[in-house]
Amino acid sequence: MTIAVLGATGMVGRRVITEASARGHRGLALSRKPESEDPQVTPMAVDANDPCAVREALAGSASNGAADAVVLTVRTVPVDQEFLVDATRTVLDIAAQLGIRVLVIGGAGALRSPGGRDLLVADDPAYVPAELKAVATAGIAQLRTCQAHAGANWVYLSPPALLEPGERTGRYRRGTDTLLTGADGRSWISAEDLAVAAVDELETPGPEHLVTVVHYDERPSA
Repeated sequence: MTIAVLGATGMVGRRVITEASARGHRGLALSRKPESEDPQVTPMAVDANDPCAVREALAGSASNGAADAVVLTVRTVPVDQEFLVDATRTVLDIAAQLGIRVLVIGGAGALRSPGGRDLLVADDPAYVPAELKAVATAGIAQLRTCQAHAGANWVYLSPPALLEPGERTGRYRRGTDTLLTGADGRSWISAEDLAVAAVDELETPGPEHLVTVVHYDERPSA
């Protein structure tokens, strides 16, 4: 496949590009200041606020084929919910017109809390402290944008409560609309294994539109 990653210089975007390339896929690294020395990756300067640039990158050209899938993994600091929603809608619109699958790497806030089916993670202080509430709320708005879009082929991948750089194990547990925790009660995954899950989902799409993953912490018996 040719996999475009919008937000390719971010923590997750870099790892998705690396994971996809390692599996033999061609990558399109889309960001404002793209970079890559991998011969299977084409860096492309694209602003997520520019629909024309996004369309041109995804549609391809004579020298640069069209994308088969696009991974949207963009964030702003401080959080900008309007930008996130607009960028998501732009990608969904263009992908629907071009027949491209969309994988949105969102946030954990949109998931149900393990503490109660009627409680979202965004509203559970056990997982989202007050200072991260705006980030979690933006993630919910992003999911709602996907759900309201008619015609787009999309999946929203929510990380667990904690996402950080770490080790690629190639293993994880997969769930749907409820936050997952490990045997120790922690809800976390490495960015490397989230990238594994993202490329797995593109290679073998599941039936759900909302999925989540967590670090696989089961220990083999002696």
